[in-house]
Amino acid sequence: MSAKGGTSPIKLALLVFAWYAGNTLYNVYNKKATNMIHAHWFVACAQLVVGMVWSAVMWMTGLRKTPNLTAADITACVPIGLCACVAHAGSVLAMGVGAVSFAQIVKACEPVFAAVVGLLIPPMDIKPLLAYLMLVPIIGGVGLACVKEGKGVDINVTAFGWASIANAAAAIKGKLGSSVTKALKGDKSKNMDSANVYAVMNIISFLFTVPMVVIAELETLPKEWAHSVEEHGAQAVITNIALSGFFFYVYNEFAFAFTAQVGAVTSSVLNTAKRVIIIVVSSIIFAEAMERNTIIGSAIAICGTFGYSLASKKKAAKAKTS
Repeated sequence: MSAKGGTSPIKLALLVFAWYAGNTLYNVYNKKATNMIHAHWFVACAQLVVGMVWSAVMWMTGLRKTPNLTAADITACVPIGLCACVAHAGSVLAMGVGAVSFAQIVKACEPVFAAVVGLLIPPMDIKPLLAYLMLVPIIGGVGLACVKEGKGVDINVTAFGWASIANAAAAIKGKLGSSVTKALKGDKSKNMDSANVYAVMNIISFLFTVPMVVIAELETLPKEWAHSVEEHGAQAVITNIALSGFFFYVYNEFAFAFTAQVGAVTSSVLNTAKRVIIIVVSSIIFAEAMERNTIIGSAIAICGTFGYSLASKKKAAKAKTS
């Protein structure tokens, strides 16, 4: 694990621990929240509010510098915030209507979407041949995980659809966001370190999520809320939504901080390993069945993602050393 600027191994280890712990706890509390109230756009929106409150406290207390952005800067961030909105909501809805482990297996297909987006959206990003070959075990592994013994292909179509939408949005966000965030971070007068970049995207994402709550759930939300409170109690519902929002924001902030220290390759590899932990933990906590094909298929897909993360950066690494 190589670090930029001589960051201590202890600091990197703590960042990884906080990232993994936060992500795992987010998935647990998100599933609990979406099980309690069937208004998943509302849950996704409320989670973003928690992050906004956290950012506001940090800025108002002076613990973190307030971003100094122009109208042009904010305009440049809007498409990225929109993609962040869709990626977040897609994940919440996928895990809300299906098993957390299944959603994570499908999300292992994100490199497939990233590869396609890299070719379709200019400037064209052509990966080494080995990286494209790694897409085969990713797709094959996810396909195998969907085959149930004695039943054939068994897919939660809704969960698969939302997870795929989240993958596509995340891939587009990565493509569009790299140059924008690099420019913002490069201008010290804007106070846009990794934490503030994520905070600003979180706010824009919230602004795009609100209309979806209005369109998709406003009519049924009061009834859903009343039913949820009657069945589970207001404190339990609010606590799980708040904790899912807190851990969502925290894990992303630590992930951004870690990536800034070690670079995208190491971060991608560890992001792949993170899925294994989430799948195992969610399967235990929520008693999600893991058949043999599911275990083998998810292992193949995750290994393929691991290989893609390494192979896709091989060409860039060579270019830097030449």
